[in-house]
Amino acid sequence: MHEPVDATNADHYVWGEVSDGWRLLDSPGLSVIEERVPAGAGEEWHVHDTATQFFYVLEGVAQMQTAAGAFDLAARQGVEILPGLAHRFFNPGDTETRFLVISTPNTRGDRCPADGTV
Repeated sequence: MHEPVDATNADHYVWGEVSDGWRLLDSPGLSVIEERVPAGAGEEWHVHDTATQFFYVLEGVAQMQTAAGAFDLAARQGVEILPGLAHRFFNPGDTETRFLVISTPNTRGDRCPADGTV
């Protein structure tokens, strides 16, 4: 049995110069990451060839922008992103957003830049 994990003891990284991520689970078949995105910040457009992802907002609001359209998300809402769909997570609110991103398999080595029109 593993010890309980949270943002205080998980591997931490910074992305996009202003956002934080904590790797709560990092195995080849499954990744669970908690992320924090300040107001007005977000990811760059990208795509995954093999990973299916589920984004679940814990606090704040978010917009999942995809090549197929945009989805507005409130706290306690989520959206699945299938492999091959260009997407980016964006915080349009005026406070930070915290969310979980669950990926299977893990997205390490499975991320390519995209222009949002794929």
